Amino acid sequence: MTQLFPTDFQWGTATAAYQIEGATAADGRGPSVWDTFSAQSGRVLNGDTGAIACDHYHRYVEDLQLLADLGVQHYRLSIAWSRILPEGTGQVNDAGLAFYERLIDGLLEYGITPHVTLFHWDSPQALEERYGSWRSRQMAQDFADYVTMVVRALGDLVTHWMTLNEIFCFTHLGYGVNEIPPHAPGTVVSSLKDVWQTSHHALLAHGLGCQAIRAASPQPCSVALVDNFLATVPLTATPADIAASQTAFHTAGTNGGIIFPALTGAYSPALLKQLGDQVPDMAPGDLETIHQPLDAIGFNVYSGVYVRAADNPQGYEVLPFPQGYPRLHMPWLHVVPESLYWGVRHLNTTLGRPDLPVFIAENGCATQDEVTDQGEVLDLDRIHYLRQYLQAAHRAIADGYPLRGYFVWSLMDNFEWSYGYDRRFGLTYVDYATQQRLPKASYHWYQQCIATGQIV
Repeated sequence: MTQLFPTDFQWGTATAAYQIEGATAADGRGPSVWDTFSAQSGRVLNGDTGAIACDHYHRYVEDLQLLADLGVQHYRLSIAWSRILPEGTGQVNDAGLAFYERLIDGLLEYGITPHVTLFHWDSPQALEERYGSWRSRQMAQDFADYVTMVVRALGDLVTHWMTLNEIFCFTHLGYGVNEIPPHAPGTVVSSLKDVWQTSHHALLAHGLGCQAIRAASPQPCSVALVDNFLATVPLTATPADIAASQTAFHTAGTNGGIIFPALTGAYSPALLKQLGDQVPDMAPGDLETIHQPLDAIGFNVYSGVYVRAADNPQGYEVLPFPQGYPRLHMPWLHVVPESLYWGVRHLNTTLGRPDLPVFIAENGCATQDEVTDQGEVLDLDRIHYLRQYLQAAHRAIADGYPLRGYFVWSLMDNFEWSYGYDRRFGLTYVDYATQQRLPKASYHWYQQCIATGQIV
């Protein structure tokens, strides 16, 4: 059966500044926490850093052509805070702003709509040294000031803004209780409450950022948050398992303390009960600031967890993945296509936000890509993965959920954080020694999906 998508469905692809730009010391850019982290011995696989990455800063014209040839009309990019404000606050770096103006002008010339993420993990090192980044409430205010500067400068070109990307990853994976955590900036804290305090400050930054965008934009614009909340998938589509998945959604991952306050104005009561005396400190008015009206929510989905009803105090159990369960080239990358459908459905029903348009801001996978003797990259595993997740997207739309777009992660192979250049998520193969770009089989497959508006 042909699975056509709506004619106004937003087909896109996505990248992030630190992962592709390189040029970390060029034209007045200040260091970010990821520059510092990746320069520390043993923190990133093979000692890789983002110093060169895909050299997108110098090769963006070539990369714009890749986007145009792909046929996407939507592109999600991020702006490097320390390229705009090298010290995190204060003096604006005009050369940094000029780069993004050139890039966005180029997108618009190709008829591609820019969707701009204002923070994708690369916070200025200066703020880490000044007050410990997300450990301080000041970070939220400084973020809002940075947002104001960017939106004033670029708001005549950009109509789609996202505040923060994946709060969980740069807070709960970046701050560890009495142990060095796996992600930058790798800060040791003394309690679980300290960790939750960092994500609370990030939520405040999101709320203040929303206000800043709307105050600074010279034209009507769309404001979104991007979150990788954990989708709880019922093992069977029975009433009992569906109810169990809804109950589990509150305390799965960090859902109850990130997506809940952002979209409902309150932390999940189930999470608060679980945290006990480890609940973060909240000032009067915080939840109102955090719970800003949004024009859309971006959902980053790669995997999920299966849940079934159980005769225990929780009423459910989260099932472990068996040894042989299909998984792609990351330890956590179990193939759970239904997670996309159920994530969208949970936003609608479990969180009670049927009014809120959703777009898949990231979906993709790392595969063990190799160039054949014929000069091709036959990433059939990636096509298989993307096809199944797109089928789940089509199901969500067919069931009446307001899913408006889909952005593949990523346009090209890039610096995969603590995995360095070892893991490839791109539709385009990057030979890092030569910086040659080679579209993979998945690029051509996705090109056909976009051209025909259906899963091919």
